[in-house]
Amino acid sequence: MGITLVNRKDRRLRRRWHIRKTVSGTSGCPRLAVMVSNRYIYVQAIDDEGAVTVASVTNAGKSGSRTSVAVAGELGTAIAGKLKEKGVERVVFDRGGYRFHGRVKAVADAVVEAGVSL
Repeated sequence: MGITLVNRKDRRLRRRWHIRKTVSGTSGCPRLAVMVSNRYIYVQAIDDEGAVTVASVTNAGKSGSRTSVAVAGELGTAIAGKLKEKGVERVVFDRGGYRFHGRVKAVADAVVEAGVSL
């Protein structure tokens, strides 16, 4: 037996698996998944029962600041607008193993302010 070194990505993925065991989306209440990289932020509303992406937004390919908290808030407002167009009023939030802090929290707060409940 030896010491197993686990890096930051592996720890995040382990937390993500624990979250995904309990969080699941339906057509009426999709899962709002957030993925934050060093360059971009991706937000998707996913119906896990039908294996369908209901709506998605990203800042990939857009000019300006890429991963600031302000950009995350704009993405949250944009995904909420798309969801309201499709008649979705409630989502379950999947933080993807990230801390509920900074950009991830900004997305969630913007979605709630735009009128979609978590």
